[in-house]
Amino acid sequence: MSGAGSGKENTMNPGARQSKSPFGGKPQQRQTTLLGFLSPSPKSGAGGGGSSAGLGGGSTGPSARTSEASPQAASGPRALEPAVTPSKGGSSWPPRAQDMLTSPPPSMGHYPLQLSTASADSDLQGLAAPDIAGLKRPRDAGFPASSSAVSPAGGVAPPPSATPRAALPAAGAGLSVHQDEDEDEMPASQKRRRRKRSVVDDDDDDEDGDYKPPADDEMDIDAAADAIADDEGGRGNEWRPSTPRGRAGPSSARSTTPNRSQSPEAILTPRAQIRTASTGESRLSAFSPSSGLAARKGQVFAVTSSEKKKVARMEQFKDKNEQRYSWLLDIKDADGRAPDDPDYDPRTLYIPKSAWNSFSPFEKQFWEIKATHWDTVVFFKKGKFYELYEKDADIGHQHFDLKLTDRVNMRMAGVPESSFDHWAAQFIAKGYKVAKVEQMENAVAKSMRDRESSKKEDKIIRRELTSVLTAGTLVDAGLLTKDMGTYCMSIREEIKADHLPPSFGICFVDTATAEFSLCAFADDIDRTKLETLILQIKPVELVLEKGVLSKQTVRLIKTSLEKPQLNFLVREKEFWDEATTLDELRRGPYFKNATSEQAWPQALQTAMMQPLAMSALGGLLSYLRSLKLDSDLVSAGNFHIYDPIRSSGTLILDGQTLLNLEIFENSSDGSDRGTLFKLLSHCETPFGKRMFKQWVCHPLRSVDALRARLDAVDDLTAVVGMLDNLRSKFRKLPDLERIVARIHTRSCRVKDFVSALAAFDAIHAMLKDAAPLATDFKSKKLRELFAAFPSELVTSIKYFEDAFDHREAMEEDKIRLHAGYDDDFDAADEGVARVEERLEAYRRECETKLGFKGVSYKDMGKEIYQLELPTRIKAPKDWTVMSNTKAVNRYYTPVIRDLVTQLLEAREVREEAMRNIKNNIFAKFDSQYKEWMAVIRAVAEIDCLISLAVFRQRMPGEAGQHASALAFQTSLTAPKEPACRPEFVERGPSVVELEELRHPCIVQTPGSAFIPNDTRLGGQAGSHKMILLTGPNMGGKSTLLRQTCIAVIMAQLGCYVPARKCRLTTFDRIFTRIGANDNIMAGQSTFMVELSETSKILREATPRSLVILDELGRGTSTYDGYAIAYAVLHHLVTHIGCLGLFSTHYGTLTNEFETNPLVALMYMSFVADEANRQVTFLYKLTSGSCPKSYGMNVASLAEVPQTIVDRAEEVARRFQAEQMGRQAAQQQHKLGLGELVGFADLVRAAESPAVSDRGAAVLHAVLAGLASRRQ
Repeated sequence: MSGAGSGKENTMNPGARQSKSPFGGKPQQRQTTLLGFLSPSPKSGAGGGGSSAGLGGGSTGPSARTSEASPQAASGPRALEPAVTPSKGGSSWPPRAQDMLTSPPPSMGHYPLQLSTASADSDLQGLAAPDIAGLKRPRDAGFPASSSAVSPAGGVAPPPSATPRAALPAAGAGLSVHQDEDEDEMPASQKRRRRKRSVVDDDDDDEDGDYKPPADDEMDIDAAADAIADDEGGRGNEWRPSTPRGRAGPSSARSTTPNRSQSPEAILTPRAQIRTASTGESRLSAFSPSSGLAARKGQVFAVTSSEKKKVARMEQFKDKNEQRYSWLLDIKDADGRAPDDPDYDPRTLYIPKSAWNSFSPFEKQFWEIKATHWDTVVFFKKGKFYELYEKDADIGHQHFDLKLTDRVNMRMAGVPESSFDHWAAQFIAKGYKVAKVEQMENAVAKSMRDRESSKKEDKIIRRELTSVLTAGTLVDAGLLTKDMGTYCMSIREEIKADHLPPSFGICFVDTATAEFSLCAFADDIDRTKLETLILQIKPVELVLEKGVLSKQTVRLIKTSLEKPQLNFLVREKEFWDEATTLDELRRGPYFKNATSEQAWPQALQTAMMQPLAMSALGGLLSYLRSLKLDSDLVSAGNFHIYDPIRSSGTLILDGQTLLNLEIFENSSDGSDRGTLFKLLSHCETPFGKRMFKQWVCHPLRSVDALRARLDAVDDLTAVVGMLDNLRSKFRKLPDLERIVARIHTRSCRVKDFVSALAAFDAIHAMLKDAAPLATDFKSKKLRELFAAFPSELVTSIKYFEDAFDHREAMEEDKIRLHAGYDDDFDAADEGVARVEERLEAYRRECETKLGFKGVSYKDMGKEIYQLELPTRIKAPKDWTVMSNTKAVNRYYTPVIRDLVTQLLEAREVREEAMRNIKNNIFAKFDSQYKEWMAVIRAVAEIDCLISLAVFRQRMPGEAGQHASALAFQTSLTAPKEPACRPEFVERGPSVVELEELRHPCIVQTPGSAFIPNDTRLGGQAGSHKMILLTGPNMGGKSTLLRQTCIAVIMAQLGCYVPARKCRLTTFDRIFTRIGANDNIMAGQSTFMVELSETSKILREATPRSLVILDELGRGTSTYDGYAIAYAVLHHLVTHIGCLGLFSTHYGTLTNEFETNPLVALMYMSFVADEANRQVTFLYKLTSGSCPKSYGMNVASLAEVPQTIVDRAEEVARRFQAEQMGRQAAQQQHKLGLGELVGFADLVRAAESPAVSDRGAAVLHAVLAGLASRRQ
């Protein structure tokens, strides 16, 4: 016969059968052996074939809960050692197994060793049972069974962990018996025995209640009997001696380990239900009355009548349990759809009515929540732990190795309540949703309620689903690890056909700040606005309509975001339309103080005119309602209209521009290293960092606003030490924006509330100190910001300072108001004081009665106010000893029991009053929500201005070298690189003039220097608007294109520019076409992507736009690419009139535009050594055109074989000669392409009745070109 660890089917096991996993996958072969292999078989030899020897390898790690072992079990004789009848092989118990079975119980309690549940295959990896020296023990650690042993007489002895009846307190007392002798008076072994006698009153397990042993004939050795007793009335479920209680051990999760104190009889005893880790299938051991095990050869112990009764009860439990959980074998959603159904809803679970009828009250409480959150990991609060059950426990075990056990008929894993944030963050990082179920009362409140109700359902602690946590909707400070906003976005698309442009409604929320943003827009076929919005916001979670989004939009989402969490809602039913959204807003508890819709937030009233935006809000609102967040967030009224383009007043940076210029993410690893945002962001406050990102997304166009920013930067750097002083104070501020949002939702911790009050007080003092300096500032904006703290908030801060002790609140995380601030709390506090006075009076009465003046009270854990007397003082007979030492005894009297109960209830009333105080205090603070937020925005804006000033200060050039001591020291060692304040031109044609411009994001290494360049475009009529840029490969063309755009962005941010001179008009948009990328997801080739982006530029560019095009036309044949490049460049300079740079490797293109005054031919200079095939790059912009691209030089650098390079150079030389000869012959007889197009423009202008100023300038340039050609 195979050993239990073989993993093969055991034909001797009648309990083995096929089962299908409820979580999908193949049917599994499960087996449960009786460990009959403990009698070695003839085939196994002395070693037992990996069976009996395996007993010595049993692991005995620390248990998560303390067992209640009797003194006899701890210090009495060793576990029973039955005479083992050897098999024919002559082998007996192996030494290691013998040692394990006869060893005394350890100091910490352990679960008994579980029977084998080997699985043929498992759908959840990591759940396979480890092979412990041939003995299979599943990692779920098994049974909540008791540790009973079979006595020599064949009866059932009390389990070693059970406390003798005589040592227990009186029924209903609910108190523990302690023997806590002094450390120097008690041997260590005796201390351990004393601790094991302790019976802990734990309200963690609602159905278990206090420890109450049944009669001897009811002592069950397995949890199956407990479960049956629970179904029959709950008596058996009150006693589980082998389920240790207490706090978690070294492991952060509850665990179970084998109990070394078990005898062979105890191991052989049939166990409780085993449910596999992957299927949830109910399995029992193969022990049955009809199996004939007592007569089986090699069986050592006879089956007693008591065991037969227990087996019968196990069979009864098996029938019941398999029926109760049979629905887990065939998972369906609430509407009965299977997972392979296209309409299957993974959020819900179908539970038949018969299962509901068989559930215990606690199971019903759990499954009512889990049935509507099947795709969510539910953390269920029980006492000091959060517990996971069934599938959630499997997930925790698979991903994080949380230890599995069985409890309340379900697989369970648990974590301490103090580590909830840590574990929730771990599950969320894996992509799971996390539901948090809290206890709404403690044991005292439950006992008070029990006196008023007799229903069984009311006998368990009340729990409620308080929140559902997802990656995009985090609110708690312990789960927010980044200062930047985390967004959840809802998208509503409307499109008539896939080939037509769509329209979108968008709503996104930062739940940490309760800030909603709405927008609606008609997009182009490429979804440019949607792409820009997604790249600006970078949402981590999306709410979408199920089966409605177009394929192009789905592709865009997949390519723009990295593994977002997607939530698909059913259209209209869950993703509401405009009408349903308005109805929900009117009926819901969102704007209680609003008498009409005119009192709603202005942004929401504006959005009411945009059906798509309102529908997107409806989808997000419906989703937030399922997370228990809608009321808290919407009632803040923090709504804004968001325009991703903001064409009216900002410089537009679309999604491609953000990527191509590496504004927020670099192109190498996707991080912010080397990006413009990383370079400029020096904000100290989290809310300042979030505002500064919006500044970078939307640079300004208003010249007045830009000058105001620059004046503020100058004022901040002009006062020596001001920047350092302000930054040091800002650095200490908490994230006030998020704290104020949590105060509004009443989810803020008292510590955070107190720290926010202190921070606002510090802000007031800081602004007050800076106000005298602000009077001399040139910047009107700074003067307004430093006067942004209203007097009414000063009064509120004073009120909160006087109302309670802030230091005490920080230490205890509770608000205890001073007398006179809350009548309910004052009355509750007086009630506690009255009971305490009665206890003190009773103590004096006892002193008089006993004639001893040293009577005192002693608190021992939960058992408070124990009356302590020396052992020589004789106590009355009705006094109960609760604990003692050699020197003293501690008692409870009937009077003390009654007074302690009254005291606990009075304290609970006071705690409830304190919770009400917290809500009332938060409500008073929240009544000035807008005023607090205005102060926060003012501080954030100051922080952003400081960030720009710090960048200016750290620039080693002339602009800021003496602004501070640090900058002065830097200027002594750094080269004199110029930095200037940009100069803006308000009227006239577009212009940009940059002298000695450097790329600010390129870090110079020691011994190297960045080569600055001058760039001039536009200005006077007829001046060149476009630079046609050529040069060798790797010569610096792309860097020049990017640094020009970066300089314009910096100038329109109100930032100093790394150049000697910067003069420009404000631009409305920057277009970029850089790099060669395909879009496989959309079925687009590299050339298709290139032309799509170019088409967008031609459609949307204006004379106030800045355009950069890098090597347009390289994705197709030479002639096609050249023709497209020529046509695009000509259209840009003659029909649109925008400014820009156009880099190319088409040499003939420079010939066509050499006579066009609107185009300047320039190249990146170099020195070429043709003989040695070497090129030295000078990286300097020079007038003229580059004769060749020197691609063979790059081929040599790339280590292309020399023979191939030589052959390629020969072919290129011959091809170039043929082309030049053909062009020379053509030019002798006819005009070039450029002249012909110019002549056509003249003809069209002659037919036009009027010509604009720009058109006249273009015609003038054409005539000048024709004249130069004639000469």
